[in-house]
Amino acid sequence: MTEARSEQRDAPARSVGRPRQSKQALLDAAAAVFVRSGVDAPVREIAARAGVGVGTIYRHFPTRAELVVAVYRHQVEACADAGPQLLAQSSTPEAALREWVALFADFLVTKHGLAGALHGDGAEADALHTYFVDRLVPVCGSLLEAALESRHAVSHVDAYNVLKGIGNLCIGAANDTRYEAATLVQLLISGVLARGDE
Repeated sequence: MTEARSEQRDAPARSVGRPRQSKQALLDAAAAVFVRSGVDAPVREIAARAGVGVGTIYRHFPTRAELVVAVYRHQVEACADAGPQLLAQSSTPEAALREWVALFADFLVTKHGLAGALHGDGAEADALHTYFVDRLVPVCGSLLEAALESRHAVSHVDAYNVLKGIGNLCIGAANDTRYEAATLVQLLISGVLARGDE
């Protein structure tokens, strides 16, 4: 028993020198693996991409559902954070809006399996949908408002419906290589902005 305790005390010392992976790096690795291999990808594949042991993944996320939820939230946050950054860095508010909706469409097309993986838990799926809407509608609203203001126009379409429209345009895009969701999303934005000019 004392030997086992001694080994446990020594275990952290053996890992000294190995780069520590942050939770964010684990989530980035999991997101990339989910896009490539789906949400049912083996945990060892995620661990290999992150450069950690499988145990590290399970220490942070004891169940697959917890990992899927965390990745989904992480991706929503990345999409939300991109809005203000693009608005500050882009040449025009319209350019920022267009780049952000392209990111949003990519998120929908490549990450749609994340929400689907939680279909069995209605409460969890509802909570994620509410989180998604509460987090991303205001970001879209700010970008849309800035783009319309730069054109001295007023919106006839609210941010929620713009995001819902983008979502509808992205349905099925992952299953049809000829379907160009990104092009249709930009046409939707052109229409929204043109209506604002009327």
